[in-house]
Amino acid sequence: MERVLAGYLAAVNLAAFLLMGADKRRARRGGWRVSEKTLFLFPALGGALGGLLGMKVFRHKTKHWYFWAGFWGLLLVQTGLGLVLRRL
Repeated sequence: MERVLAGYLAAVNLAAFLLMGADKRRARRGGWRVSEKTLFLFPALGGALGGLLGMKVFRHKTKHWYFWAGFWGLLLVQTGLGLVLRRL
């Protein structure tokens, strides 16, 4: 079960990271953008760390306070949940 969860978390964090990069690339080229709902979806599903790393690496959405606050809040909740589940 732990391996399945680890694989899921790796995939959702990678997806969140790559979506930030894809949206930044599209923004530079004037292309069709990834919606903010989609950019929040993967971090909400467990990929908050990937979303934060994507913001940092691609320098994307860094001036939008609700992305920083939202992703950090999700990361804190996810970390707390992980610690609680680890003790069970």
